[in-house]
Amino acid sequence: MTPSQMRVLDMKLEIVVIPVSNVDRAEQFYGDLGWRLDADFAVADGYRVIQFTPPGSGASVIFGANVTAAAPGSAKGLYLIVSDIEAACIDLRGRGVKVTGPFHGGGDVHNGADEPHLFGNVRLDGPDPERRSYSSLASFSDPDGNGWFLQEIATRLPGRVEADTTFASAAELAATLRRAAVAHGEHEKRRGGHDENWADWYAEYIVREQAGEPLPS
Repeated sequence: MTPSQMRVLDMKLEIVVIPVSNVDRAEQFYGDLGWRLDADFAVADGYRVIQFTPPGSGASVIFGANVTAAAPGSAKGLYLIVSDIEAACIDLRGRGVKVTGPFHGGGDVHNGADEPHLFGNVRLDGPDPERRSYSSLASFSDPDGNGWFLQEIATRLPGRVEADTTFASAAELAATLRRAAVAHGEHEKRRGGHDENWADWYAEYIVREQAGEPLPS
């Protein structure tokens, strides 16, 4: 086993610090997104730290006064993973956020007028036509210009999920169950009748889908 393969202890990314110029304005913005306020601490010398966690996220953001020397608005390319890109855009717009997208990449093109994203520098309107995981995006910024992306993922690549099967929301679980139901219907057609062990089949489908493994047939 090589040193890169040896796992000594977990290292979980839990905090991302974002630079803002107006702490109260940023607190209002992220609170209006529906994110959970975890902390708001201040001391007499002007130090203040605020922590928010997006719904279903294991990582949080921190901002405040005297918590980073980075220029306000300089945080870019912060990705929020969603199971339904169109529903996420509708939700954000309903909260008064200016959202660009959904969009998908224009091929392997890394130069252009659009803001760079993981798949290049060209944005084509609408979600990915095939709704492939990782390929449908949208973007928005906070009042300082810190840049966020939404990325739609339904099925993860192999190796991206370890032992745990988790869901960020009831809506995400429901979407997974709907995909499992369609796949199970095809499974019953192939076997020529009702599958009495449908619960076991559903469970295997859900676990495999999150782990990026081949789905049951």
